[in-house]
Amino acid sequence: MKLSRLFRGVALAALAALFVMIFSGCVPASTDAAAADGSAAGGGSMVSMIIMMVVLIAVFYFFMIRPENKRKKKAQEMRDNLSVGDTITTIGGIMGKIVNIKENAIVIETSDDRVRVQLMKWAVSSVGKQTEEPQN
Repeated sequence: MKLSRLFRGVALAALAALFVMIFSGCVPASTDAAAADGSAAGGGSMVSMIIMMVVLIAVFYFFMIRPENKRKKKAQEMRDNLSVGDTITTIGGIMGKIVNIKENAIVIETSDDRVRVQLMKWAVSSVGKQTEEPQN
């Protein structure tokens, strides 16, 4: 979640800086002959630059931010739906069966020796038995 917020902040800061540069006149003027005459031929390049920035932000949103938010929402939903008896795998690779659920933590048994480990819910990576290594 922190990385997503950081990315959004950087994207908004870059967009704000671009708009400040465009509207303060820091963007270099066109080198056309018409621009040398003093006419207003630079207006088209400003519009195309704004359109390019909007398209760039849309690409960032649809290829980076939106899929990340969907993945986080799906993982949170999976963690909210944990129940006693589920077999889980943690982010550290520990496998076990849930025996107790608290508000932000779970207790799992990791073996037939009834070894119990208390974990935070955010440490659960998947529910169900893993038969092979996950593909990343």
